[in-house]
Amino acid sequence: MTSSYVQGRQEPDSLLAQLAEYASDAGDSHLSSEAYETARHCLMDTLGCGLLALNYPACTKLLGPVVPGTVVPNGARVPGTPYVLDPVTAAFNIGCMIRWLDYNDTWLAAEWGHPSDNLGGILAVADYVSRVREASGLAPYTMRDVLTAMIQAHEIQGVLALDNSFNRVGLDHVLLVKIASTAVVTRLLGGNREAIIAALSQAWIDGHSLRTYRHAPNTGSRKSWAAGDATSRAVRLAMMTLQGEMGYPSALSAPLWGFQDVLFKGRSLSLSRELGSYVMEHVLFKICYPAEFHAQTAVEAAITLHPQVKDRIHEIDHIELTTHESAIRIIDKKGPLHNPADRDHCLQYMVAVGLLHGDLTADHYEEQASRDPRIDLLRDRMSVTEEPRYSADYMDAAKRSIANAVQIWFTDGTATERIEVEYPPGHRRRRAEGTPLLKRKFEANLRCRLAEEQAKPILELFEEPEALEAMPVPQFVDLWVSTT
Repeated sequence: MTSSYVQGRQEPDSLLAQLAEYASDAGDSHLSSEAYETARHCLMDTLGCGLLALNYPACTKLLGPVVPGTVVPNGARVPGTPYVLDPVTAAFNIGCMIRWLDYNDTWLAAEWGHPSDNLGGILAVADYVSRVREASGLAPYTMRDVLTAMIQAHEIQGVLALDNSFNRVGLDHVLLVKIASTAVVTRLLGGNREAIIAALSQAWIDGHSLRTYRHAPNTGSRKSWAAGDATSRAVRLAMMTLQGEMGYPSALSAPLWGFQDVLFKGRSLSLSRELGSYVMEHVLFKICYPAEFHAQTAVEAAITLHPQVKDRIHEIDHIELTTHESAIRIIDKKGPLHNPADRDHCLQYMVAVGLLHGDLTADHYEEQASRDPRIDLLRDRMSVTEEPRYSADYMDAAKRSIANAVQIWFTDGTATERIEVEYPPGHRRRRAEGTPLLKRKFEANLRCRLAEEQAKPILELFEEPEALEAMPVPQFVDLWVSTT
């Protein structure tokens, strides 16, 4: 049976049309130079986070082809591995690596999420399409094309998150990864505006992840591969659409059966601002700590206090954590923590580690580190309260702060100073301070997996923006290939 993308039944929902109009424009004149500079840093940081995750068997056991030994002609490569995969599976692999340690970029608004999760689908598809083109004597995509797609995916995911809260109806934020990835990879696969509308309609009516795996008593490792699953599903839906599969023009607005009535309590989805490059310009980097972003400034405050408390742990009477509403809703946890995914989403656990060690790394979430009895001792002495000003500034478009404060009281009645941190180094307001730290983070992540002769040309490339952007995608990806 043949079918057109929209079946001639009605005009598509306006939101589908808006997203498709934006995603179908591959030009870059409307995107800012700041967005491209930030996208280069985002590409660098995101792939570095993926390489670091390869040190953890819980991640690597999920990687590779679905069927061992599968050979894919012109397949997409997975950085840091020897895998050559179909673009759907490659998108899952790359997305899983990126998100595993909760260390890549973040966006906070009515909904939150990690826009660089979309790189799983973007890089896999750009690599695959480019290799197919090269095999036919055609020009491949360049890394400038990848950066453009990243800016667009960030924008779609982030602007949708500004006013539309999916977590309040129990849906996980990876829904927005599926939507953003679908829009941009459909174009990268050769789809026009109508194809993007059809693919987006498929994505909106697709099954969506519940937040079950992010919250007690069910917090678990699915939160580390859910975004890989979402960006991978986007590639599959885009490819099906371009094979002629029909779309559903009122996927959002259809009475009773549309997304808005079924899953969004009858509310209408909306875009609160025109799509451009706002999100990439303002995205938040996790520079210092692999911690859920609402806790980044709390950890920074705790580490500031470490010298004052490290020799007085058993003299601590109580610890006051002051935070914002979203942090309380997501990461305020009491009681047993059962796995790394549980621990890296517990505000009290992260603060305790910072106070004890003056640092917080991914290894601190592992079983051995968690057995330190002092961690639960400190957790039991913590109280968490909301500061209304922090909550208001978190939602203020001119600020977008992520404020936390920590103060410690001792049994002799004395106390430390109250350390308040409103903006982490990864915030746009601290970009000048944060960028050198981001580069050092990348270099460390790169060298933890790649030998010097492989790491050096990659580091040099990221210091030459014009050379990076002009490089064909397969040539770039080949720099990252590992034989083990």
